[in-house]
Amino acid sequence: MQPSESIVACISNLAFNYVEHLAKDLELFAHHAGRKLVNTEDVILAAHRNENLSLSLRTFCNDLKAKEPQSERKRKKASRKEDKATTSALETAELLR
Repeated sequence: MQPSESIVACISNLAFNYVEHLAKDLELFAHHAGRKLVNTEDVILAAHRNENLSLSLRTFCNDLKAKEPQSERKRKKASRKEDKATTSALETAELLR
């Protein structure tokens, strides 16, 4: 059975609109979290309406993290407040010398 061109065009349009909406949601989730880049948690959050998909994504991400060597995992950057506190403490210590 061969679908007509109008059906193919309609499905293509729906898929494009869905992906466009998904991309905007991911961008908003990252922005809300104070990040410029989308991460896996944003993707999992976007899939929250589909429990099976959300569970599969979480399992997949956890499996990837488990396979990743500990030394290659990125360290979390200290927050700006922590950086300022550390800098202030070092400056204070130098002044006391």
